[in-house]
Amino acid sequence: MRRSRRPVARNRWLLLVAGSSHPELAESIAAKLGTSLGAIELSAFESGESYCRYRESVRGADAFLIQSCSPPVNDRLIELLLMVQAARLASAHRITAVMPWFPYSRQDKKSAAREPISARLVADLLEAAGVDRVLTADLHAGQIQGFFRVPVDHMTALSLFVDHFRPLASLGARVVAVAPDFGRAKMARRISHAIGADFAIVVKTRPRHDVADAADVIGDVSGKIALIGDDMIVTGGTLAAAAHALRRAGAVEVRAFATHALFTDEAFRHLAEAELAELVVTDTVPVPELPPINLTVLSVAGLLAETIDNVFGDRSVSSIFRGTELF
Repeated sequence: MRRSRRPVARNRWLLLVAGSSHPELAESIAAKLGTSLGAIELSAFESGESYCRYRESVRGADAFLIQSCSPPVNDRLIELLLMVQAARLASAHRITAVMPWFPYSRQDKKSAAREPISARLVADLLEAAGVDRVLTADLHAGQIQGFFRVPVDHMTALSLFVDHFRPLASLGARVVAVAPDFGRAKMARRISHAIGADFAIVVKTRPRHDVADAADVIGDVSGKIALIGDDMIVTGGTLAAAAHALRRAGAVEVRAFATHALFTDEAFRHLAEAELAELVVTDTVPVPELPPINLTVLSVAGLLAETIDNVFGDRSVSSIFRGTELF
């Protein structure tokens, strides 16, 4: 069955195309927009090189290419770059890379001599391939938007977490929103204001990559339910260390949330050791099963679909969050 085309001025039409990283999320987005995914061939040569070809015309399309770049990260990124260039060479009217998780986002600056600024390189590659716009969610560092010369729509899943945790606070429980480090203090403040909770910070040291030692808690968490949030979980080490620190400081319960569930094998052990009452994540990347963990997965499909619809119709994206407590 051919996909319905949604014509607008200048004969543009909406085209959604999914990369291979997260087809389930792409299908959900398409369903919410009342359309279906475009036909594309994605494969790899025996040498390991990626290949893509659109199986229908994209001329004049307002193309939204959905790719989370979840592991294997480099393969997904190259695939997206090829999708962008193929759409450009096939005369797409406008190309938007929809990247629910932006790869290399933690490498946004030089922390030591002779290091690359990898997030900037990814931005340069996307622009070189021919992207006109980027749509992403909860960047590790907001400054990454400045690496681009094209518009970047930076969405956030905070509203989903607020809606999920607000009933907990409304029932009269003593709740404290906790930042896992100073870099996430602003996010925790927004959560605390939105649900009427207190605020605290965990002081963290990081002796090496993906290893964190929580040292102390700033703020009163004694006798309270602690909600600790981050942009992503990879090994779970930061979360486990923070959970232990919060319980030592008197928290009666620790619940955690993160937008990007980039779980490694090591994360299963760390998250089990954290003894969380609940872990809430979104589906920006495929989420594996965590049998020992009370896991809740919130979908960002509605948020991304509404953003895509507004971009396609040349309407405000910030209006999606207007009137909330988060901005």
